[in-house]
Parts: sequence; structure tokens; C-alpha cells
Amino acid sequence: MRVTRLLRLGVIAALMLSATANASAALPAPLADLQMRLAIATQHAPGRVAVAIEDLATGAISGINPNASMPAASTIKIPVMVEVFRQMSEGRVDLGQVVHLTARDRDWGWGSLCDAPLGTGYSVQALLWRMITDSDNTATNMLIRLVGRQHINATMSDLGLLHTRVADYIRSDGDIRSLRSSAGDMLHLLDAMARDELVDPWSSRQMIAIMEGQRHNTLLPVPLPKELKIAHKTGSLHDTLNDVGIVESEREPYVIAVMTTGLPTLDTGRRFIRGVSWLAYQAMERFADWRAENGLAPVEQLTHPTLSSPDLQRWLSPSQEPAAPPATQEPPPQNQ
Repeated sequence: MRVTRLLRLGVIAALMLSATANASAALPAPLADLQMRLAIATQHAPGRVAVAIEDLATGAISGINPNASMPAASTIKIPVMVEVFRQMSEGRVDLGQVVHLTARDRDWGWGSLCDAPLGTGYSVQALLWRMITDSDNTATNMLIRLVGRQHINATMSDLGLLHTRVADYIRSDGDIRSLRSSAGDMLHLLDAMARDELVDPWSSRQMIAIMEGQRHNTLLPVPLPKELKIAHKTGSLHDTLNDVGIVESEREPYVIAVMTTGLPTLDTGRRFIRGVSWLAYQAMERFADWRAENGLAPVEQLTHPTLSSPDLQRWLSPSQEPAAPPATQEPPPQNQ
């Protein structure tokens, strides 16, 4: 399975290079038009931008600067989630396992867990939900400590990702730019997830279910039809905005990753990401028509089927209360 995945990632990387070098010759007409429109949009983009868009039915990719190393911001939480599920698949971690809050875990940049008493316990399930849907930095640090930063980076390297690295815990008042990735790397991860190949089918579907619960929906989803499902993760710094996700269109599902940095204002980044999202959706709708007109087979559903009731309930209703530290027990050591 790993060899097959790496071969696919190699093909995707090659397609990216050909798409950016000579899009008109390499892509079907609607996607070549998308590539041209992306090129025009990025010429007038604020700051530095990177875009990668893949039609899941064909694997065709459009992109601008897809291999540029960019500040990942909170999109780095997807690799953390992947490593948690990988270690679950090996029996080293369990969804019900309780992780206790230490002083080192706390980050006040985003999320409410930082205000909990030291020693408060949260299940891995609850931490995953908070990390992705609320983008809670403290929950993320607890999971990084659980699975090990070096293991996250090793797994990303094994998957063929060249730019995705967790250099430290998330510290909003520190060098958070050391959390790095690229639009192409995020595309690789989400492609494997959409195809049920990231860790294993069950893990891929659970990760998509968590990302569908995203509560920060002011970027990629804004121009899209309200009924359209999108499993995605945002990221932001004072001059950086990112959003990456799987758009679960029944006609033409696709993966999209848009990363921006060096922005004069966050509003300019929001407008750019929303504009790229709308360009991508329109292009995929036209591509679905083009495929039908050319007698090509309908799109095979590549994103996950409807989750079973227990799985759906697990992520949509994470009602587990945190476990307070026992009164007779000292909080866990702060240097863990």
C-alpha cells in the first residue's frame, strides 16, 4: 500500500510540474482555462500565494507555486491528526485514551483548553475534535506530546511530503513560522484521504468526518453552494491565511489547497482565497459537463460513503466531559 501511495504521489508531483509549466497542452479545456485564470489571479495577488487543485476523478492538477514552502499555520494540525490515526492503527493510541494537561501544553493563541486546571484529562477523541473543528492550540500540543513530534515528521517524510515539518510545539508568541508545508503537500494528504488510502479506509473516513465539522468557515466555503459538503482546515497568522480541503461534489469532487502569506491585510487574503475557491468550483462544474459531452464515464464517488450511525454520532456529538485531576494527586510534571 505504501509503495502504491508513493508512486501516486510521484505522478501527482510530475503532473504539478507539467501543469505549471505548460498547462494549456497538458490539461483538458476547462482545467486549462482554470490554470490560465489562476495565473492571472496570482499576478494581482496580495503577498505570496500558492495554489493546488486536483480533480479527483482524473487526477488532473492545476496549480501556482504548489511546491513553495509556506507557513502552515493551523493547517499543520492535519499532519498531527494523521499521525494520531497512524498510531491508533498500530494499537499504540486509543480514541478513549486520556491525556492530561500540563503547563507546557498551554497556548493562549486560540482555543479554550488553555484555561483548564493543570492535570485535567481529555480523551484523544475530544482532543482531535477540538484541534480540527475549533483549531485549539492547546489540544494540538497535547496530541503532539502524545505521539511525538519526530514521529509526525517521519510519517510525513514516508508519505513523500517534502515541505511539511513540525519544528516545535505551537507557540503563538514564538516562531510559529517554523510550522511549514506547501499547497502540494496538503494536496497529497487530502488526495490519499479522499481515496480511503491515508493510514487505512476507516481512518480516512474518520478524518474526513472530523474535518466536515470545521467551525471556521469564512474562506473556501463562502462562495460555494450551502448544501455542498467540504471537509477542510484553515490556518491563520497576523499576515497569513490558508485553507485546504476536499470538496465533496457528487458531479466532480476535488481537492483544493490555497496558502497565502506576507499579506498587507487579512481581508485581502480572504478575498483571494474565496476568489480561487469560486474559480475552482466553476471550473469543476464545466469539467463535469465536458466529460459528459465527450462520453466519458460518470464520476465514481471517491469521497467517503455515508458514515455509519455510531461513527457519525462519535464526531458530531463529542459530549465527553473533561476529567478533573484527582484532588489527592499532583498535576503531571510540567517538563513532559
